[in-house]
Amino acid sequence: MAQAKIQSPQPYSRARPRSTVDWSGYDPGEFYDEIIGKGGRARPATRGLVEFLRKQTIKHLVSRQQAADLAIQEMGITFTVYSEGQNIDRSWPLDIIPRIIPLQEWQVLERGLVQRLTALNMFIDDIYNKQQILKDKVLPREIIDSSPEFLKECVGAKPRYGVWSHICGSDLVRDSDGTVYVLEDNLRVPSGVSYMLENRAISKRVLPQLFDRSSIQPVADYPSQLFDMLASLSPRAVKHPEIVVMTPGVFNSAYFEHAYLAQRMGVELVEGADLVVGSDDKVYMKTIRGLAQVDVIYRRINDDYLDPEVFRPESALGTPGLFRAWRKGNVALANAPGAGVADDKVIYTFVPAIIKYYLDQDPIIPNVPSYLCVNEKDRKYVLENLATMVVKPANESGGYGMLVGPASTKKERDTFAGLILKNPRNYMAQPALKLSTAPTLCGNTIEPRHLDLRPFILQGKNHYVTPGGLTRVALRKGSLVVNSSQGGGSKDTWIVDTKAQ
Repeated sequence: MAQAKIQSPQPYSRARPRSTVDWSGYDPGEFYDEIIGKGGRARPATRGLVEFLRKQTIKHLVSRQQAADLAIQEMGITFTVYSEGQNIDRSWPLDIIPRIIPLQEWQVLERGLVQRLTALNMFIDDIYNKQQILKDKVLPREIIDSSPEFLKECVGAKPRYGVWSHICGSDLVRDSDGTVYVLEDNLRVPSGVSYMLENRAISKRVLPQLFDRSSIQPVADYPSQLFDMLASLSPRAVKHPEIVVMTPGVFNSAYFEHAYLAQRMGVELVEGADLVVGSDDKVYMKTIRGLAQVDVIYRRINDDYLDPEVFRPESALGTPGLFRAWRKGNVALANAPGAGVADDKVIYTFVPAIIKYYLDQDPIIPNVPSYLCVNEKDRKYVLENLATMVVKPANESGGYGMLVGPASTKKERDTFAGLILKNPRNYMAQPALKLSTAPTLCGNTIEPRHLDLRPFILQGKNHYVTPGGLTRVALRKGSLVVNSSQGGGSKDTWIVDTKAQ
């Protein structure tokens, strides 16, 4: 992939020449680029951005990037990396060149995301109750029986509106032909939305001219949308339900987000020890004025640690009796325990069939073609083609425990072959997509870098989808790994209405 050249025009006066961006040297090669189309021309929705950058000196862009980095440090926007037994706090990596999606394209994706979460919630509710989809043999029963995320303790539970996953982060990718796919769904405790919001705040500070001239869909109302969704889950019919954000504590990698969302919603940030379940099986928060009943808990703690009476007895992160209070309908938990049964990457391969079964619709956004290693034919194909496949464990996240075939060594492929043969149910595989790229400021040049997108979808009484989401970008040249914990960065995502410009 080539980079944008620095063009030095001839001086027309005694002033020093300005080195500006020359897009003729920018070449994403075989990959679809989100900003630059065929022939090196800007896409219709990105013309304003490309023209703006064309007029800037590289020195000026670098200074804006430095200003963004300084603002991130001053605002304390961090994430935690677990490395060699240490917890390392790092400043959030943001590239100031935004990723742009036309509003007309986004509206289709938005409908597809709502369709997907609606069907997945119907699936979870069915799995813990009637299990009709298993009786109709749309999904093999053994897939559920062998899932570590299926919690028998949740059987028979009926959360309000039949919704189990209230906050979902589905990862979208675009292949070289421009097709957008759902790469995976995150239905348990998805993170990253605070960084989406802060990316927008920083972008407005360093690129104010572009916001003045572009019709960019706002994202700032997400905290109020989240609050309204959570309030709709309250078991008590009160005007102001008591909502809290439950965090594992300051050492959690997403603690910044927990604190940020609590502050933006105007609710309390609590840990497990701050809550108590009374003899009436209701949840109370300890305050300086005594106990206050809690109606809704936005929990950022994994199922295993939520209630030591039901799950891990050694857990000091949860609250004894919390699961019991939820089962009796005295408190709402978002996301509900057991929602992870649909977060299994093996279940992912059945989502098109799940959408068809519950909604009688074809998926608006397709899945990436996938292979289940538990199936003998698929397993044989995967093992023969490991060098071109991405192999994922069923229940890992953050890009851990996976094999990226094109970037792997023979030793790594041999190791994964052994893991697959030992536990085929735990692995699925997909062809390595040619992820789309976008211009990224790399030192003193602009180069293509691969990226994905995580929109956030809310479902309670109603649905809401963030306009855009968190774009994650692989900052290392040629890398397909976009996770911040593994060297990735981020971009602000602009949904632009071209008709309004």
